[in-house]
Amino acid sequence: MSDNLKAKATRGVFWSSVDRFSSQGISFVFTIFLARILDISDYGIVAMIAVFMAVAQVFVDSGFSAALIRKPDLNEEDKSTAFYFNIVVGVVCYGVLFLVSPLIADFYDEALLLPIIRVTGLSIVFNSLCVVQRALFTIAVNFKIQAIISLTCTLISGIVGLVMAYHGYGVWALVAQSTISAFFNFVLLWLCSRWRPVTGFSKASFRYLFSFGSKLLASGLLDTLYNNAYPIVIGKFFNSAQLGLYSRAQGYASLPSSNITGVLQRVTFPLLSLMQNDDERLAFNYRRFLRVSAFVVFPLMVMLAAVATPLIRVLITSKWDGCIQFLQILSLAMMWYPIHSINLNLLQVKGRSDLFLRLEAYKKIMGVLILVCTIPVGVTAMCWGLVFNSLLSLAMNTYYTGKLIKVGFYKQMRDLLPILVNSFVMGEIAYYLVNTIEDSVLSLVVSCSLSTLFYLGTSYIFKFPELQEIIQIIKRK
Repeated sequence: MSDNLKAKATRGVFWSSVDRFSSQGISFVFTIFLARILDISDYGIVAMIAVFMAVAQVFVDSGFSAALIRKPDLNEEDKSTAFYFNIVVGVVCYGVLFLVSPLIADFYDEALLLPIIRVTGLSIVFNSLCVVQRALFTIAVNFKIQAIISLTCTLISGIVGLVMAYHGYGVWALVAQSTISAFFNFVLLWLCSRWRPVTGFSKASFRYLFSFGSKLLASGLLDTLYNNAYPIVIGKFFNSAQLGLYSRAQGYASLPSSNITGVLQRVTFPLLSLMQNDDERLAFNYRRFLRVSAFVVFPLMVMLAAVATPLIRVLITSKWDGCIQFLQILSLAMMWYPIHSINLNLLQVKGRSDLFLRLEAYKKIMGVLILVCTIPVGVTAMCWGLVFNSLLSLAMNTYYTGKLIKVGFYKQMRDLLPILVNSFVMGEIAYYLVNTIEDSVLSLVVSCSLSTLFYLGTSYIFKFPELQEIIQIIKRK
């Protein structure tokens, strides 16, 4: 990697990390207080509409964001075309949600969902207005502005949500929090971005963007529908309390994995796109990104599973004990998420959105079969099904990577094995300490501290190159 690209990557990772973890860290703090105040069923009600909001957001993006980032000769017509198209899609999606909200409320037999959907759906319109601005910041590897905006939105929306929860507004505190965050995100992105649409809609630009983005749209829909199939099933066949427990466990399990993956995706996609025609250089840097992501995510997820019991009791009290087992299992499923995502990212870098779509279709068929088999057994079995599906998906995701740049399953596993072994040994130490020390706070502090020292110490002794990569990122900023 050239010095210029390395500097861009380092700055990008640093500020993207600040963006993700400052805002998510503050959001996490607000979540702790909200979970202590609100009922478990409040979270279940919000989770019931998550799939509809997620599907609408996929349509809003339509894959155009990735298409804009990847296009080497991006012009004003491309940007304006994407902007106008996204606005139309956002308004249409909100209109559909508004009209079908009574049907959704009837499906779950929950009348409160009707007004909640109509208010929360406004977020889709706000998000559609700033897709291009966000993409342009990403192309420039400028995550500093996005970090400041995200942090500001999180603070404002979190304070509003907490005040409303304290004054007894219940589930509406969560609704207000998400909607206000989307609104301020749109306003601040427009204020900070100098870009404005200066041309009209171009059919030629639309054909190019849609030819690439449509396949990502289809695969995004498959992924979104599948990922939200579990909340739909739990909400329909079990109850809002069970869904609340599952959604809280899923939220905590995805916090480290999804955010670290998001940081790496935002940085690696524009940078790897610059070397898309040099397979040797692409493969070398691709493997580095994989190892660094695993070095950070694997130990975090294993530790999360090990300390789940004291963590839940200290943060959100024992009333949430029902989500502990879900959290432990889902952590093992989510630990592979960055590896999945970076493998799929490569297909976009190489312009093979057709393979991306094909993979998503195969994996979702397999995932639905696993879900159907585990529903009769209960929510715990459904969580184990996710672990099994994650491992099967890993083999499938690495197949085309092996074909395109000769970095397939066995080569990736050989790279990641030392990190995986070190992480599980660390996890055993943490789990032993948790079960040895009775006090929840003390066991959490001691187990996390000692197991982290063990992981970093062994990484230093055995000269893990990923540790040096992380140190360089911190030093360079």
